[in-house]
This record gives sequence, structure tokens and C-alpha cells, in this order.
Amino acid sequence: MKGELVEEKVEIISKLTEQITEKFKRSGYEVNPKEISKRLELLMFEFKVPEREAIRTVNNYLMKELDVSREQLSMESPFIKIGEITRPNQWVSFKAKIVQLWDSTSPNVSQVGLVGDETGIIKFVTWAKSGKPEVAEGKSYIFRNLVTDSFGGRMQVNVNRNSEIEEIAEDVPLPPREIKVTGALIAIQQNSGLIQRCNECRRTVSKGICPVHGKTESYDDLRIKGVLDDGENFYEIILNEDNIKALTGIGLEEAKKIAKENLERGVVLQTLRNRLLGKYFTVNGTRGERYLIVNEIDFFRDELGEKIDELLTRLGAEQ
Repeated sequence: MKGELVEEKVEIISKLTEQITEKFKRSGYEVNPKEISKRLELLMFEFKVPEREAIRTVNNYLMKELDVSREQLSMESPFIKIGEITRPNQWVSFKAKIVQLWDSTSPNVSQVGLVGDETGIIKFVTWAKSGKPEVAEGKSYIFRNLVTDSFGGRMQVNVNRNSEIEEIAEDVPLPPREIKVTGALIAIQQNSGLIQRCNECRRTVSKGICPVHGKTESYDDLRIKGVLDDGENFYEIILNEDNIKALTGIGLEEAKKIAKENLERGVVLQTLRNRLLGKYFTVNGTRGERYLIVNEIDFFRDELGEKIDELLTRLGAEQ
């Protein structure tokens, strides 16, 4: 436990040090990261100074040492495209459209969702303490002074007290989201098959427990979370009940019957794996931040396969 706390402290100091260093570097001033880390650690963990005040104190110290006025120190981060965001702990500004808003599950977050431009889509988080105005789906904004971050191996941007959000009339274009992919289904993940969802938020329920609402009422649903490989890229896909029934003939009622007959819900998942895993499919879907949401899916048929099917049909008709 003590080791985890030390690691967390080191990570916080490292992240803040990089942010401050980058801020001065943008204005053409070189600063000593070790000195910054030392002062931050002393202020935050020895004297228990709040993070924001510690950052302000270190900034003031550096400006005094370098004889730099606040006006000389550029406070606005460079404008970039979302597709150029590849590293955490960078200060960035960009024009973007709100693609989607999600329900926040934390009191520390006022808004969370997806924001994008023509080069890409990224998750954004607005901290409750930032005091920034809320944004709306489908509207475009100029975002200034956001901090890039990495969570779960994926990049995101965070709106903080130093950030600015300005609504604009311009309709910022988004990358094409409708794509067609042909590939092999190489994996079907856990939390697939006959699952249960919370009546209130529709999240997956495990052993009667919703991650948001705790012990709750639930309902049955049928889905597959899988991985499609087209030879060049991997796509995480989601198949709903209609998709699954079109491919296997197994819908929700059939799945519940299979589970009842075998006294085991996991048998449904195994049945679907046996019928679909390793097969080739053509998928039309909508690209999200992580998953490809499947609109249409069918077993892949190349020209040879189609000719064989046609021949078999003709032979059957002649008989």
C-alpha cells in the first residue's frame, strides 16, 4: 500500500513538472525540471499546499528567477489538430465539434464525452472544479489550454481552470464514421452472450450488481463484443440481438431457452463462439472512439463462393 502511494506521488509530481516545463518552453525559456519537481513535492506533500496554489507558487518563482513578466510568458497553448495528439501532459488548443456526451459517473467530472475534427475523435473530460460552461452535442467550439492525458492506454484531453471554451458558428467537419470492413472474427470477449443490463442506466450487471447503481433490477439482453481482423487492422465490434439472430438464428428468446435447458447462461456464449469464431464477415458500421458499432453484417462471400452457391441452387432446382 505504501509503495502504491509513493508511485502515485511520483506520477503526480512528474506530470505537473512536465506541464510547467512545457509552458515555459513554449515562450522560449529553459527551466530546470529537477528544481520544479523538488519545489512541487515540498509544497504539496510537506506543507500540504493545494495543487493549484503549488503550481501558481512555482510559476511565480520561475518568472522571478528568469525576470519574466506575466505578459511575456505566453499563456495560450499552440493550436493543433486532434489527430496530432499523441503524448500526455501537453498543453493544446483546437477547434472541434462535440460528437457525443456521456453521463458522468463521478462528482468530480461535470461533463465527459467525445470531441472531434476532420483528423480524429478524442475523449474529453471537464473537471467540476474548472467552473467552465457546459457544451452541447453537435455544436462547435474553440478549446484553449487543455491538457492531454492518457487513460486506459487511450489519449484524452482535460478541461481545467486555465482552459477557455468559446462557441463558434463554424461547423467543424468530422472524419468519416461509416466504414465497410471484411475480415475474420478472431475473438469473442467476455461479457458477451446472454447478459443482464441495469434497468436504470443499461450498463452490464454482474451478479446482480450495477457498477453505478449497485444492487438493482435488471433485464436480459443478447450481444457480442468481438475483434475483427482485416489483415491490416483490428476492429473491436459490437453485435446486437438483430445482428446475432441474422447470422445464427439465435435471438434473445432462443438464447434464454438454451440457458434454461442447460441450467447455465454461459452455454449461450459457447454456442455463439462455436458458430461464429474464425469465420469471415463483411461489416458495415459506425466508428466510435473504441468500438465499431455494427449496422449490417453478413458472412463473407467472394466470387468463387457466390458461383458455388449459384451452382448448388441450380442443381437443387433441377433435382
